Amino acid sequence: MFKRLFAIALTFGMAATAPPAFAQSCAQREDVIAKLQNSYAEELTFGGLQKTRGAQSVLEVWSSKETGTYTVLLTQANGISCIVAVGTDFFEAIPKIKIDGTPS
Repeated sequence: MFKRLFAIALTFGMAATAPPAFAQSCAQREDVIAKLQNSYAEELTFGGLQKTRGAQSVLEVWSSKETGTYTVLLTQANGISCIVAVGTDFFEAIPKIKIDGTPS
């Protein structure tokens, strides 16, 4: 019984101290941006401030029309950027233009 309890406590203790999976994709913002520009020809498409747990961070989407790739970054106030999502086949939605005098 004691061995089982000890094994469970050890397992949960190790899991609690393990770094989050996304922490492996974090680095200084300048390094992340250089990689996006040089390796994927991505440029800043849009971004904005995000307030989380009392702190503000910057959410950015970088994309490339050339390669079709995109990357979503979350940058903290300390200058560390974390890659939140990546993908391919990026597209921009074009809003519909309403012409006066015609039914929609």
